[in-house]
Amino acid sequence: MPLAPQRPKDRLTEEYYTPVRLPPDVAALASVPDTLAPGSPAKVGILDLAFAVRGGRTELVGRYQKTPLQIMRPLWIDPAQPGMSYVYLMATGGGIAQADRYRMDFHCGPGTQVHLTTQAATKVFRMEHDYASQRVHLTAEAGSYVEYLPDPLIPFRDARFYQRTEVTVAPGATVLVGDTLTAGRLARGERHAYRMLATDLRVSRPDGTLLAIDTLRLAPGAGVLGPGVFAGHDHVASLFVVTDRVSAAGLADTLHEALAGLGVLYGVSVLPRDCGAWVRLLDDSPVRVAEAQRAVWHAVRRLLTGHPPPDLRKP
Repeated sequence: MPLAPQRPKDRLTEEYYTPVRLPPDVAALASVPDTLAPGSPAKVGILDLAFAVRGGRTELVGRYQKTPLQIMRPLWIDPAQPGMSYVYLMATGGGIAQADRYRMDFHCGPGTQVHLTTQAATKVFRMEHDYASQRVHLTAEAGSYVEYLPDPLIPFRDARFYQRTEVTVAPGATVLVGDTLTAGRLARGERHAYRMLATDLRVSRPDGTLLAIDTLRLAPGAGVLGPGVFAGHDHVASLFVVTDRVSAAGLADTLHEALAGLGVLYGVSVLPRDCGAWVRLLDDSPVRVAEAQRAVWHAVRRLLTGHPPPDLRKP
């Protein structure tokens, strides 16, 4: 039986968009802003999308959006996989501000092919009060192929941000989840000048079996910035691939081969239960990081589908 998407009675209740298990260091920053408070108009962004196969291609069959989050219509731009739906996620405000609360849900039905990305980098603005948060829930049903590859996250000076990403992957589904974090607005001399940056990624099966978990806590002013996080570099990127189309060892070898010779520092490892592999890479150049990410994406797409990805026409 397909997994039925959970539809709350009211998406605008505080319980829906507020993070669960807020990290203590982030919770300690909670306060009443002297601007718009959490829950105010334009401070809550909601995006709820559902995909299903219709007429031989993946269609958007359910959509709820609340500004500042929105999308344009899906695109079918892949000549090698014409049924794959490409969706650009957008924020009308230009960035994330203090007391913003965002939540995005993506439900990808059986056999769907979906690529989710952002229109541009996500900017987290300077904050004087409270914090900002974003919840991401992605569900991939059996036979689906889903890519969630947003552009980099750029924290401004004094930014306070928490993101929790929960991915549920049914047996037989394939999911690629990537992220990139920069040390800040480097051109303005803002290197690790944010107040607090915390992220949690959890990947599991529908029955709750844990496949992967990745936790990040960065508070430069408090000395919480270990050498194992950035190793003196300005950009860190990760890609988690959960699939049963190929062996975990074969997938890890493909990741190694894609990055060899590109000049970036990286590490590759298989995931538990032979469910996939993941890679993390470091570098000082945003150009080299983007090239390395592109190389990894192309290699994994070819391995898993037999086809390269199309040109997304993004800088």
